[in-house]
Amino acid sequence: MTNLEKAVFVIGGGIGGLGAALAAAEAGQKTVVFEQAPQFGEIGAGIQMGPNAMAVLDRFGLADEIAKYAVFPQRLVLKDVFTAKELSALDLGEEFRAKYGFPYIVLHRSDLHRVLFEACEKNPLISLINDQVIETVEETPAGVTVTNQRGEQFTGKAVIGADGLWSKTRKYFSEDQPICSHYVAYRGTIPISEISSNANMDDVIMWIGPNLHVVQYPVRRGELYNQVVVFKSSNYQEGSDDWGTPEEMDRVFEGCHPLVENALSFIQRQIRWPMYDREPIENWTKGNFTLLGDAAHPMLQYLAQGGCQALEDASYLADMLKVYGDNFEKAFTAYQEERIPRSAKVQKSARTWGEIIHAENPVSILLRNTLLENKEAKEFEMIDWLYGYKKIPAKI
Repeated sequence: MTNLEKAVFVIGGGIGGLGAALAAAEAGQKTVVFEQAPQFGEIGAGIQMGPNAMAVLDRFGLADEIAKYAVFPQRLVLKDVFTAKELSALDLGEEFRAKYGFPYIVLHRSDLHRVLFEACEKNPLISLINDQVIETVEETPAGVTVTNQRGEQFTGKAVIGADGLWSKTRKYFSEDQPICSHYVAYRGTIPISEISSNANMDDVIMWIGPNLHVVQYPVRRGELYNQVVVFKSSNYQEGSDDWGTPEEMDRVFEGCHPLVENALSFIQRQIRWPMYDREPIENWTKGNFTLLGDAAHPMLQYLAQGGCQALEDASYLADMLKVYGDNFEKAFTAYQEERIPRSAKVQKSARTWGEIIHAENPVSILLRNTLLENKEAKEFEMIDWLYGYKKIPAKI
């Protein structure tokens, strides 16, 4: 048995796991991150970071480095997928920044992950280990013991499960399974030079229609254009991959606006991303073992808050570890008492927002559009609860 009794273990080296490692290290804890992949990295395309996430990145001293890769959009825009009519916009300019303290940014997921990874690499309290599929977690008199796919065991002071939607650590708290929404996404980035001059590089644009949407925005300092195409499949079959195909995507988007048709012509069709979430759970802590990020509260992408909520988790966890020191049971309990209600609200709201933007009923669509069109771009009341979260302290 390999003994690391004086370390906190983080299972999973994604955005949430690396954030958790930085949080534990900030609280003075020696930390080991176990990542199942042969090397640390992030797949996917763009990611949106609201001011609630930027507050955490600033806390960890990473805001300036992130800014080197980010794009700072001026507006979030909703457009009709068939007519291109602008239905609503949210102004992200000076008033937004002043109100929430931080900007709204978009960037490539791999750029965000790399900045977090390099910060962990430089931190003398953090060790990063690859090729570690953690199969079991067990509390013992000596500490918390984890066992990997080769039967190797490691014992530490505490464990944070940050192993994502398909988490193996969540099974210790719930027997639930991911819930498929019957929606799929196709993602990708293309060089800015391929984009029509009609595209507005200052906006994050969401084209919406019945059971479908397309999101577009620039990333990597404006060098690439990120596109995400999402639709509900009428061919969904549990246990099958033969649904939500590129051919079905083409059929579903027939008749959409030419700018959207152009977007579909560039989208990468090799990787299909079925969209899942889970129901909120009432407890994700036991003794010196807790969950964080998608392992704790996987959510649909419609509020662009999955990564943001993982970073919020990390920030509040850092605070509790500072308050309670090596009393991990108390620290983890206090952490989840704050984070479960907050993250559950975001999970449920993401589902509701998905129903709103994908509305099929003509009456629902008319009501939605009327309400959106009468909303001013600098009305922030609807988003205060999301971006005005006050449990993130300033940089320490």
